[in-house]
Amino acid sequence: PLPAAPAAVARPCSGAGADAEAMLRHLSLKLRASGPVTVAEYMREALTNPAQGYYTRRGGIGEGGDFITSPEISQVFGELIGIWYISEWMAMGKPNSFQLVELGPGRGTLTEDILRVFKQLTSVLSKCDISVHLVEVSPKLSEIQAQMLTGGKMQQNPKDKSAYMEGISKTGIPIFWYRDIQDVPPGYSFYLAHEFFDALPIHKFQRTEKGWREVLVDIDPEVPDQLRFVLSPSSTPATENFIQPGETRDHVEVCPEAGVIVQRLACRIEKDGGAALVADYGHDGTKTDTFRGFRNHKLHDVLSAPGTADLTADVDFNYLRKMTQERTMTLGPIKQREFLKNMGIDLRLQVLLQNSHDAATREQLLHSYDMLMNPEKMGDCFNFFALMPHHRLVHPDKKDKPESKSPLPPVAGFNELLLK
Repeated sequence: PLPAAPAAVARPCSGAGADAEAMLRHLSLKLRASGPVTVAEYMREALTNPAQGYYTRRGGIGEGGDFITSPEISQVFGELIGIWYISEWMAMGKPNSFQLVELGPGRGTLTEDILRVFKQLTSVLSKCDISVHLVEVSPKLSEIQAQMLTGGKMQQNPKDKSAYMEGISKTGIPIFWYRDIQDVPPGYSFYLAHEFFDALPIHKFQRTEKGWREVLVDIDPEVPDQLRFVLSPSSTPATENFIQPGETRDHVEVCPEAGVIVQRLACRIEKDGGAALVADYGHDGTKTDTFRGFRNHKLHDVLSAPGTADLTADVDFNYLRKMTQERTMTLGPIKQREFLKNMGIDLRLQVLLQNSHDAATREQLLHSYDMLMNPEKMGDCFNFFALMPHHRLVHPDKKDKPESKSPLPPVAGFNELLLK
């Protein structure tokens, strides 16, 4: 193997516990038997291994976990997302039913906030048949979601049903759980992927004098219980397939799984209608080495104590755009602070501040707003990106008779909405 690629040799993690040792033992046996593995395979093992994976066993979201997400910071975030879906439903002619499909719903906080908005706007949605479909691989997280959303009103389904669990939300809407997006029934759907794509396994590539080489994970021969990055001695199938012609960067991360999921979303939206909203860390095809770990709200060495930390990489929105293969239109990415401002977060904050009668609540509201909007915090780190049917943004016969059609309503969040 060539010397380590962009990252340094892993440092041992003190107090990582038996979980980390078991996962490290499992990986060491695998690496000794088959040689170095791709970063994608390492991530898959560390995050979703059925016995020791981070998400399957822990999934540390929230104050007491390893990372915190926007919905956990402020209910306003989820409320504005809920309003986005209602706004799009109205702009698309108020279809008589829709499915809300969330990929990787965390603890269910975002879905709960969206359902509260749907409940508050019952008068608008009264004639619409709504169901919720959650795609979740973690048994632990699906239990937390079910408790939060249904208060225990759910049941496990037999193996032959596509949904492994179903229930009724506290607001009376049916909810179904699936392990794969392909199991979600077809139909007019609004999709949501908040901090979902950043946790999917990536392949890493390094440009060398001999051409592109893939970054792999191997045992450190000097320190047998540690892992290190090495470069593949020659090109790999992934190098041949995933590096775009004309790539100018020297280090590239590619997430093929994200590409496949976006293709599926684009096909479904093209066929059945609806829209998809993606919110995540990301860039527009410009960044290089973004692979990192989080543990106890601090950066954590990605190769240290596998299975005990969240592993993540920035989403390449340029790659996602290409993978739609023009089946849908795409909007964004735009910064989170811009999207939320366009959605009316300032107005919502004013209302909440006027309605709160104690200083502690007002302080919490302002602190949450700052976390979401401050460019130094989440305001510029997170981006919003949408997939829409072509007819939502371009009239089918606009080219022939441009004056015959009324203008299409702007897309909330991506355009500044004028509040009447």
